[in-house]
Amino acid sequence: MAAPLLELTNVSTHFHSPAGRVRAVDGVSVSLEAGQTLGLVGESGSGKSVLARTIMGLLPSYAEIPEGSAITFDGRNLLTMDRKARRAISGPGIGMIFQDPMTSLNPVMKIGQQVYEGMRHHFGTSKAAGRQRAIELLTEVGIPQPDVRIDQYPHQLSGGMRQRVAIAIALACEPKLLIADEPTTALDVTVQSGILDLLQREQRDRGMTLILITHDLGVVAGRCDQVAVMYAGGIVETGSTRSLFARTRMRYTQALLDSIPRLDRPPHERLKSIGGRPPNLITPPPGCRFAPRCAFADAQCESAMPPMQADEADATHSYACWHPRDPERVTEEVA
Repeated sequence: MAAPLLELTNVSTHFHSPAGRVRAVDGVSVSLEAGQTLGLVGESGSGKSVLARTIMGLLPSYAEIPEGSAITFDGRNLLTMDRKARRAISGPGIGMIFQDPMTSLNPVMKIGQQVYEGMRHHFGTSKAAGRQRAIELLTEVGIPQPDVRIDQYPHQLSGGMRQRVAIAIALACEPKLLIADEPTTALDVTVQSGILDLLQREQRDRGMTLILITHDLGVVAGRCDQVAVMYAGGIVETGSTRSLFARTRMRYTQALLDSIPRLDRPPHERLKSIGGRPPNLITPPPGCRFAPRCAFADAQCESAMPPMQADEADATHSYACWHPRDPERVTEEVA
């Protein structure tokens, strides 16, 4: 059996602040095989983007990755590399689409220059060849009149087109792994669908491995092989998409599913929301971090952190919950 392309082992990322140490990512372990798509799901503030930036090596100077953390990509531990070796991997090895293209794109640099900049840095591509390849990439991601757009600036493009440019930039160096951090944020629903379809097509055509970060479980339903649900810095449920949706065990995962609007519900029905708010990651609760918001929590939940355990029907599906949901009881009231 081939080794995973990406393997995270007990990865933690802490930030030092005047109020104390913020445990933004806390003991995350997950693996992803070449060619697979992982959906990383959770509310805002759950640690998804920080985990992505930890993989990319794009953390600020006040961040700390404690000893014992390991990020193995293509057989090499990224956390033991020097800065130069790490930068050499960013682009040909790992590419990233950032959450907001208006802030990730350089406002004073033409689109074409931004697309072929990485190729010139990593491969020594000439300006003429880079420009031609940039036009090809812009065409591939669905930019109309690419030979015109290549000489324009980001503010001259719509939000959807800027996001497509960001995808072209990430694809320019043919990465083995692509991380898409909320790639459809602030876009119209129809544009969102087009962007997600584009990512899925590029992933399939290029044989890339893809991490799709989102707060919406509905987005990953038909687009990912695996799903990992994050809450308060940690993974609380993970497994194949089919198993996780069919046999949801963790109460937080079910709460996320219940908050998705559904066409089969009565019109004008009040949308469900998750009560309360995520915990303070400087002083997190001693037990299950979802306990203060969970209707099924008891004294055990409040005092002891539940371990990850395998689902009885699928050993690759695991969850962290003292009182897991019984998937066989379809009438069970969920939190």
